[in-house]
Amino acid sequence: MAVSISHLGYNKISKMIFEWQAADRTSLMALFIVLEVSLHWFWCLYVWWQQDALNTYVNIHYLYPLWLGISFVGLFFLCMVKGLFHSSNDNEIVLSRWQIALVLVYTAYISTVIVMIGYSSLFAGVSLVGAAMLGMMLIRRRYAWRMFWLHIILMLLAIMSPYFGISLPNLRQFTVIHPMLESHNYLTYNEIMAAENAVAALAFENNVLNWDSISELQRSSAFFWRSTHLYLALPKAIFIVYMFRALLLVLDDSRFETLRHANQDELTQLKNRRYGLKKMKYALATVREYQDLSVMLLDLDWFKQINDNYGHDVGDQVLIEISQTLSQSLTDESIVSRYGGEEFLVVLPDTKHDSAMVIAEQLRLNIAEHVMKIEGLADFNVTASFGLYTLTHEERDCIAQGYKTITQQKTVAQTSPLINQLLLSARKAKSPQCKKLPSDICQRLISIADKALYEAKHRGRNQVVSANEMWAEKEGGKQWLYKSC
Repeated sequence: MAVSISHLGYNKISKMIFEWQAADRTSLMALFIVLEVSLHWFWCLYVWWQQDALNTYVNIHYLYPLWLGISFVGLFFLCMVKGLFHSSNDNEIVLSRWQIALVLVYTAYISTVIVMIGYSSLFAGVSLVGAAMLGMMLIRRRYAWRMFWLHIILMLLAIMSPYFGISLPNLRQFTVIHPMLESHNYLTYNEIMAAENAVAALAFENNVLNWDSISELQRSSAFFWRSTHLYLALPKAIFIVYMFRALLLVLDDSRFETLRHANQDELTQLKNRRYGLKKMKYALATVREYQDLSVMLLDLDWFKQINDNYGHDVGDQVLIEISQTLSQSLTDESIVSRYGGEEFLVVLPDTKHDSAMVIAEQLRLNIAEHVMKIEGLADFNVTASFGLYTLTHEERDCIAQGYKTITQQKTVAQTSPLINQLLLSARKAKSPQCKKLPSDICQRLISIADKALYEAKHRGRNQVVSANEMWAEKEGGKQWLYKSC
């Protein structure tokens, strides 16, 4: 596919990284390098154009071979961009060769430019980190990682070369000559910069910059080379930060989409079973001391006949509309999830039994009164049966106390007397004590509500049955979730 700068918009970044073929991404990497090389080429053009004014600061004899090398490298990467347009993404060997050539040529090129234009921590740092980050996104990561280390090695060799008597070519022609310096190399750069700063300070009269001294300051060597390093580094730095920011936005969106698909039922857009149970467990753990919690399980009546008579598309539409009815009828504090098939789970934190029965009855009426308007079919209604159970705060406290006793008994049986004494002292020191509930309490609550739902089906459907009331009728009193209570 054709590579264009217009593809750098935020909406295209994710496609570039996750959907483009490897050859297209490599071509884009080569295009970025062409843009960077163009900056270097125009800098050489500017120096050549102003050579009469800049020959004091720039060694013109080195400018021409550098300019020629920059031109050849730019043509090389331009040909790479064009060649990758027509390459086959299926040919892994050819693509690997292209990427290896890109890594080797670019690393050698940028290292040479850094050495010849004059070492700058800003320019070198941006080139090192920027090339590695772009490479990690657009080419094979192991090649980008090797490019990063090769770049470091070449920079270290350039820094160490003066110790071995090797003088590397440098465009920088210093305006200040110190009698102790016989050659211009990296080791003398900082000393020369300090001297040139002193010369530049002469442009100030009484520590005040006047208009007559501005032209003299602009012509100073320090000002020229610092401007050069900013010109070469800042555009690339800004572009890298923009790309990194766009990548983070893409990753944030991807994370949001992943969580949404992991926690949401695709058809009804309600919470799925796993996430509904997770929220239910959290509600049990955070409910306050004197608050009850109610659980209801509802099932659509004769739903199998709807699928058999009208088809699964109509059945899906029914599920969607019932889900919307549930969401619109309940508050944001309620936890509504699709438990499975045509079953829905509703958890009502801080809701007593009588209030839960009123809510369940209202939901039943809303569902029964909702008219299903399906194109090509006669309007019809569906009904639902409800099973409900309310966990009172007294029963919850009893369950927590019984679970704590059982846990302590197991701990005593498995540890030595001395450790038991220390653990007992530690528990007494804790304030307030945390009331932990058994891990299976959610399944037990749903199982009790399911028994009440089965009873509602048995009684003729389209009604609400409370497990609390059902136990009171059958057993003559209250029945607890756990025998320990």
